[in-house]
Amino acid sequence: MTRQQFGTDGIRGRVGDPPSTPEFVLKLGWAAGRVLAAEVARAGTRPAVLIGKDTRISGYLLEAALESGLSAAGVDVYLSGPLPTPAVAYLTRALRLSAGIVISASHNPFDDNGIKFFGATGAKLPDAVEHAIERTMALPLTCVPSADLGKARRIEDAAGRYIEFCKSTFPNERDLKGWRIVVDCANGAGYHVAPPVFHELGAEVIAVGCEPNGTNINDGVGTTVPAHLRQVTLEHGADIGIALDGDGDRLVMADSEGRLYDGDQLLYVIAMDYHVRGALSGGVVGTLMSNLGFEQALQKAGVMLERAAVGDRYVLERMNEKGWHLGGENSGHLICLDKHTTGDGIVAALAVLRALNGGMTTLQAAASPVTLFPQRLINVRMPKGFNSKASATIRAAEADAREALGVAGRILLRPSGTEPVLRVMVEAADRAMADGCAQRVADSIAATFASAAG
Repeated sequence: MTRQQFGTDGIRGRVGDPPSTPEFVLKLGWAAGRVLAAEVARAGTRPAVLIGKDTRISGYLLEAALESGLSAAGVDVYLSGPLPTPAVAYLTRALRLSAGIVISASHNPFDDNGIKFFGATGAKLPDAVEHAIERTMALPLTCVPSADLGKARRIEDAAGRYIEFCKSTFPNERDLKGWRIVVDCANGAGYHVAPPVFHELGAEVIAVGCEPNGTNINDGVGTTVPAHLRQVTLEHGADIGIALDGDGDRLVMADSEGRLYDGDQLLYVIAMDYHVRGALSGGVVGTLMSNLGFEQALQKAGVMLERAAVGDRYVLERMNEKGWHLGGENSGHLICLDKHTTGDGIVAALAVLRALNGGMTTLQAAASPVTLFPQRLINVRMPKGFNSKASATIRAAEADAREALGVAGRILLRPSGTEPVLRVMVEAADRAMADGCAQRVADSIAATFASAAG
């Protein structure tokens, strides 16, 4: 069954347009509550759900609608206020709740928002449960008897609990004294938790992107604007720069010379540390977007790379299937499964710092075996409901590009799971070839879309 509303990372869209409307989110909360209530009823317990959010102004609106829907379904609600997505996953598991819900559109602009779910174990909901929620949304909204309505309470120490959890993933016998670290929180959910984590471990912290006002999330800061991290790291003479996205589950880093490191390079650094310590437990899971240079560097070290579909949920599924500890995406979603149940920007940054601290090395030296192939990614706006895989014109453009690249590169076309775009990624040993090939394919696809719309 194909999910109609859920993408690879929950449900999101422009606030005021479906599905990011109060009416939809109210019904979604009720449907999710019904499904969860049915699950826990078999265990004879009362369902309870944690709701966290990022710093978007629309979070107030959607939080109220979601809480109302859950209460109507007889589900108790715990409210954490602004909190990173991985913090909600952690607290859901720590508090033994039925589920966790995050109101966030991650790295998107402030006027987007969305909903994503975690199950009781702190992992994202399986497809089957999302299907059940979508089926339930087709039913008329009802309300449980007044005596059975869900209650709501606020968790006052949510941020403190998560800060202590993050610190616990760093070795007790080590600290970050002597490190000067820029921490860019994208004016997002990590603004009040990320700086204290690194500060309490001993680092001198320069906090930026920590003044959210409801509309400035991801605006000129965070992982979507790595040039800002480079600039601030150099300005402050910092040893390391750390940038998160709006909901705190993506990571980009910079070294003292302003060089930037993406998810593939950072995952390599973490993997080599695990490998040397004998803690790797198999190989590493990447995605179809993982760079060939990353794969080749792992192979030279004797570490296998397994590619999953794009999306951290699919990386996690493959990690669980293989019984492996490490996985991630070049976008900066990095999962250390021996530390957490989901991707976590702060935990991943600490894993990188552990590798540098333990090996007494620099980020540049630790990542140097990875020579990234040039990649060009172009997003082509796609008409709603268009089946790109069924288009003979698009398939022909893809085949032509693949033939032109030969063994020197690769092409990947995939619809975004979070935006109405078709992503065109071309990777080649030569940058000009990657750029030219990607542009030709993107132009052909755009013309196809325009013809279909006309």
